[in-house]
Amino acid sequence: MKSWKSRSHPIVAAAFCALAVMSATAAFGQAQREPAAAPKSSRVAATGEAARPRPADIDRNGVLILVKSVMLALDQANKTGNYSVLRDLGSPSFQVNTAARLAEIFAWQRQQRLDLAGLVVLDPQLTLLPQIEPGGKLHLAGFFPSTPMQVNFELLYEPVNREWRVFAISVSLSAGGPKAPDSPTAEPPQVSQEPPRAPTVAVLPVNPKAGK
Repeated sequence: MKSWKSRSHPIVAAAFCALAVMSATAAFGQAQREPAAAPKSSRVAATGEAARPRPADIDRNGVLILVKSVMLALDQANKTGNYSVLRDLGSPSFQVNTAARLAEIFAWQRQQRLDLAGLVVLDPQLTLLPQIEPGGKLHLAGFFPSTPMQVNFELLYEPVNREWRVFAISVSLSAGGPKAPDSPTAEPPQVSQEPPRAPTVAVLPVNPKAGK
């Protein structure tokens, strides 16, 4: 898992790389920042289980709904150029980004005319099982086994009014499907330069008159 550095601004939208499009919010590490320092008398040491992610209580269907709804909302926003709905589906922290800002972030996907609608018939394969981060956010990651390009994702959700609302999105592409190894180059047969050797034991034909 790639580590994300915390930023001072609460929401910073960024694109990760040329093929990776994404983040409409602060880097994922932002969600794991420690809160502002409190007086020593009220501080609680963040050690042991309290400082570690814990498995999320969510079933397979819940995961499918969360992941596919975000991917379809992103696909529709890319196709229409209107990111208002995608923005409204996010948490208040995500909504710090304006629709115009989201359009800038996902401009690369629009230019490439990526069609994510087909993902609705595929089940995502998770590389990071849903877990609750110390800050209370739901974190998961995985990919859709699509071809010829595989769609990878990493998502972070924030609880709002007893429902999970998207806080950060990461979408990238990589080559899909297994790759066969390169075919080995056939080597020409080795031809011995030595003359053939006679067998160590000569087998002679039997002479039927030899015994008479």
